[in-house]
Amino acid sequence: MVDLMGLDRAASIDDLRHLAKRRIPRFAFDLVDGGAESERNLRRNSEAFEEVELTPRYMVDVSKIDTRATIFGQTFDQPFGMAPIGMLNAFWPEADLTLARLCKRENIPYVASSAASTTLERLAEAADGNGWFQLYVSGDAAVTEGLIARAEAAGYPMMMVTADVPAAGKRDRDIRNQLSVPFRITPEVLVQLLANPTWTLASLQHGKPNIANYADLLKAATSYADVQKTLITPGFTWDHLMRLRDRWQGPLVVKGILHPDDAVRCAEIGCDGIVVSNHGGRQVAFGPPTITALPPIAAAVGGRMKVIIDSGIRRGADLMRAKALGADFAFVGRALAYGVGAGGAKGADRAMEILKLELLRALGQLGAPSFGAVGPSDLAGASSPA
Repeated sequence: MVDLMGLDRAASIDDLRHLAKRRIPRFAFDLVDGGAESERNLRRNSEAFEEVELTPRYMVDVSKIDTRATIFGQTFDQPFGMAPIGMLNAFWPEADLTLARLCKRENIPYVASSAASTTLERLAEAADGNGWFQLYVSGDAAVTEGLIARAEAAGYPMMMVTADVPAAGKRDRDIRNQLSVPFRITPEVLVQLLANPTWTLASLQHGKPNIANYADLLKAATSYADVQKTLITPGFTWDHLMRLRDRWQGPLVVKGILHPDDAVRCAEIGCDGIVVSNHGGRQVAFGPPTITALPPIAAAVGGRMKVIIDSGIRRGADLMRAKALGADFAFVGRALAYGVGAGGAKGADRAMEILKLELLRALGQLGAPSFGAVGPSDLAGASSPA
């Protein structure tokens, strides 16, 4: 049974994370919560947001605040969406569909991962016009083409190509947990299942999660490393990206950009946007926090394409910080996933409520009557416009 009192008392996304940790077996919680190696990048993503200071301005009418944002011709009620997360149904049963439906209700974009536990077709139906398609480029061109064709047939208007996994990240928690696909019931896992009966019963009801869009290809997989090999293409190059640009007729965004020169090259190829991302600290252990990488990238592209950011957003004010430093839009992943883990659909609603209310409060405190009004002049130490 959902601990409704616990959800009601949750004051932050971090509170929801603690609630989720109590309800989910360690091996499943770590799959989403963990990062690469020492997890320094995972921690720094959020810490670096906290270091960005904005200067409030007062005597501004903020009795009505507009949080809407328009990107790729579509106006959303909030300036953020749900980032793609693979195998999320292992975190909580039917998490994919729960979040896709939430995004439709709240009118924000939902990015369906090609490594999701639910098929692209079902997620497109649940998101109902708010779905975006995320692609892992396979070493097998036929596999990539098959996914793109399915996304087109399902009606996804936008494709997000993930570029930041030329090699699998080393996630120590997954190694310690002996994570495997399909999941194996070891004695240690059995103890965790018995200690978390709510998760266990829900998972038994909905069946073991898998990577639904690659189900046939992964039948021979015996470990999570085998799964990663299917999703990772060390040979993915700019030539591949150019061919994908020619192949996809709608807006195309490249996810996983951390260097200004790579951002400029994406613009020159004709991509419509980039996501400044380090994969939530899950792949590269030594890279910069995304909010630190953002300003030089935004300056380098100079408005030629949309600049989006993810990784590390835990507070509504983080969205303002990103906007002030040059981001047009943002995606959150773990923040909403923790809500699902804490209380299913009701927990997802609570996570969304927390982020929305924090953003409204922060905009009011900043003296910004709309999200679009936030800019570089709001940064601490910025010169006032003439």
